[in-house]
Amino acid sequence: MSAARLPSEIRPVLDNGIPAVLVTCSADGTPNTTVISQVYYVDETHAALSFQFFSKTIQNVRENPRAYVSVSDIAGHAYWALHLEFERSETEGPIFEAMEMQIEAIASMTGMKGIFKLKAADIYRVISAKKNIGERIPLSELTRESGAACGA
Repeated sequence: MSAARLPSEIRPVLDNGIPAVLVTCSADGTPNTTVISQVYYVDETHAALSFQFFSKTIQNVRENPRAYVSVSDIAGHAYWALHLEFERSETEGPIFEAMEMQIEAIASMTGMKGIFKLKAADIYRVISAKKNIGERIPLSELTRESGAACGA
């Protein structure tokens, strides 16, 4: 499957500091939803997700590399649905260092300094990116998109 391109208008949304919702699925299709601190623009066809706490998510990604992430565009009253496929984890280098600095800033601003610690920058290939207009994610949309992340 070829990679999709991230539109330029998503860059400020990824930089807005608002946590994102990540859905992964186990090999048997059982979904797991978690909130992540950061979705980082790597290039036109890749995004990095902050790996901090979640062992179930990592287990799922090892069993099934597809994931769905929803990022909020508060100013535009929209959200973006990104379908992703895991490629690799980075624990050093420019992407990891940039994400680590942003995580430290988020932790400092939220009173969570010393609790938020970036373990890795997980690099995902973008399968699709869709902008959805509306103030919040309708439950039916999240359910449909989660099913897509699980390969349903």
